[in-house]
Amino acid sequence: MKIEILGPGCARCQALEKNVRKAVEEMGIDAEIVKITEMGKIVSYGVMSTPGVMVDGKLKGAGKLFSVEEIKEMLKD
Repeated sequence: MKIEILGPGCARCQALEKNVRKAVEEMGIDAEIVKITEMGKIVSYGVMSTPGVMVDGKLKGAGKLFSVEEIKEMLKD
C-alpha cells in the first residue's frame, strides 16, 4: 500500500503524517508513506486545500487534519 501525504510541510501536514503513521502501526499494515510537498503536483491531484491523503493513487480526503480513526477508515477501503 502506498500512502501519499499532500501538503507544503505546515504544522497540520506534519500532524497528519504522525496520524497516518500511527494508524498504519495500529492496523499492522505494511505501507510506504510518502510526503508530496510540490504544490504543482498537489494541485494536479485536484487538491486545492491541504493537507490531503491519497491511498494507492486515489484521493481519500483533503482540506483538514484527519484523525487516526478517520485515517483507519480510509485505509479499510
